Amino acid sequence: MSVMRYREAVRAAMIEEMERDERVYLIGEEVGAYQGAYKVSEGMLERFGPKRVIDAPITESGFTGISIGAAMVGLRPIVEYMTWNFSAVAFDQILNNAAKIRQMSGGQLHVPIVLRAPNGSARQVGSQHSHAMEHFYAHVPGLKVLAPATPADAKGLLKAAIRDDDPVLFMESETLYNMKGEVPDDPDFVVPMGQARVAREGKDVSIIAYGRPVHVALEAAAQLEKEGIDAEVVDLRSLRPLDEQALVRTVQKTHRAVLTYEGWPYGGVGGEIVDRIQRLAFDELDAPILRVTFRDVPMPYNAKLEQYVLPQPDRIADAVREVLYRKG
Repeated sequence: MSVMRYREAVRAAMIEEMERDERVYLIGEEVGAYQGAYKVSEGMLERFGPKRVIDAPITESGFTGISIGAAMVGLRPIVEYMTWNFSAVAFDQILNNAAKIRQMSGGQLHVPIVLRAPNGSARQVGSQHSHAMEHFYAHVPGLKVLAPATPADAKGLLKAAIRDDDPVLFMESETLYNMKGEVPDDPDFVVPMGQARVAREGKDVSIIAYGRPVHVALEAAAQLEKEGIDAEVVDLRSLRPLDEQALVRTVQKTHRAVLTYEGWPYGGVGGEIVDRIQRLAFDELDAPILRVTFRDVPMPYNAKLEQYVLPQPDRIADAVREVLYRKG
C-alpha cells in the first residue's frame, strides 16, 4: 500500500495502463507541457513523449471526435477535459457517436474510450463551471458513468475503465484532488464497475451518496452518532451500471434512506435511485426516501451563498431526523 493524493492515484492508473498497453494514450487541454490543469498528468509527457501525451487546442468537439475515431480503429484514448462543464461543447460527439456506434454497427465496432475531468462544484468558479454533468450522461444508453470518492477507487475504477471496450465517463472532483488515502501498489488492482461499497456500517438509516458528497455524508453520520443515530453510508462509486443489490441490502438493513449528491433536485440520478429502491424494496421502507442536493438554482459565485446551495452535513442530518420522525 502507498499513501497517495487523489490526483496521484489517477495519474498512477494512467501510467500503469499506458505501460501495460501501447494503444493507450492521453489527449486534452494542457495535459502535456503544462502537466495538466490540476497537475494530474505531471511527468507523463517526459515519460511517454508527445505521441502518447498530446496537447490539444481548446476544441472539445474536435479532439473528442478524433479520439472516438481512433478508438474505432483500435486505439484506447483517455480524453481529459479541463472540466466536465466544457464537455457540453462535445455533447454531440459523445451522445451521437461514442454512445451509439456499437449499436449502429451491429456490434462490429467498439469505442474503448475514457472521458475524464473534474465534475460538479469546485470553489467559487461560478454557475457556468459548477454543473454536475453525470445526470446528463447517465441518461444515455451506451455510456458507463463512474464517480469515485477515494484515491483507491480513483485508481482501481480508472484502470477498469481504460480496459473496458465501451465508452466510460469518469467523474472526478476538483475538491478531492488533494485528498490522501491508501492505494494498492499492485498494477493489476482493479475495482469492478457496478459495485457499490459500504463506507460506514450502520443500522438506523442509510445515507446513499457518490463522489465528493460521500465525505459530506460521513461528516453527517459522525454528527448524528452524537445523538444516538447509527447511520450507514453507502458509496455507489458506479452510476451506470448501478449496483441495485447494494441499494436493496442497505434498505433491508435500515428501512430508511436519504440520498445526497451534487446536482439539481429535478430529475437526475437521484430520481432513478429512488425508483429502483421503491420498486425492489418498497415493503422494506418505513418512511419516504428523501434527497439532499444542490438547491434548485444556478450556482452562486459568492462563497457564503455557494455553501448555502451545496449539500451540507447539517442538511443531511436534518433529512435523517425527518425519515426517523425525530425532527421538530
